[in-house]
Amino acid sequence: MVGCSCPVCRSSDPRDRRTRSSLLIRHDGRVVLIDTSTDLRTQALAEQLERIDAVLFTHSHADHVNGIDDLRGFHFLHKDLIPCYASPETLETLQNGFGYIFEERPESGYTPLLVPHQVKGSFQLFGLDITPVLLDHGRTTACGYRIGRFAYLTDCSGIPESSIPLLQNLDILVIDGLRWKSHPSHLNIDGALAVAAMLKPQRTVLTHLTHDVCYADTSRLPHGVEFAYDGLHFEIALTTQENGHA
Repeated sequence: MVGCSCPVCRSSDPRDRRTRSSLLIRHDGRVVLIDTSTDLRTQALAEQLERIDAVLFTHSHADHVNGIDDLRGFHFLHKDLIPCYASPETLETLQNGFGYIFEERPESGYTPLLVPHQVKGSFQLFGLDITPVLLDHGRTTACGYRIGRFAYLTDCSGIPESSIPLLQNLDILVIDGLRWKSHPSHLNIDGALAVAAMLKPQRTVLTHLTHDVCYADTSRLPHGVEFAYDGLHFEIALTTQENGHA
């Protein structure tokens, strides 16, 4: 946190030095990014990314989209327009706020970077079956994603009843667990643990952590639950019909 000298902000543990939440999926030579976080450039350099083939957006809040212009570096490398996927509401906000990213504006000197696709149900992308999962996010909504036996549910304060069937039989669940204290727009750690106890994934990773959470406090979590950290990698199992891993 800017201007903060709390124990987490002064921690020497690199796992306490967190950039804004996003996720990268590698599958069959393709690279899919979930959210263009404000720290996208820093994250891409750290992971030595050479291309991004598609972007999935969870919602339009600034910390999840304001790195969108850093996609331009990848366009310079491969010259391809990048398909992006989001709910109609999120796309509308992105196109209103970042119109030059989506359409030609000769007077600006910019060329388009993204081709928008509305997400209204399950779809295939590079051989992956992707299922959007509606989430409550305070007084708004966000979109999680399930891919095979993995689900990514960042920025949520609750799981609507209609989304519960989409989240059964998970190997790995990555879920919003903002802090120990309650918050009106995010699950706190106890809330995330309650969701994990209901869904019973084999492994649960709490993400979108604030500086109220020290990585060393992993010892306070139940078995099978851990805190995320920048650079965390894992394999996800695809459905039995797909054979393989992403």
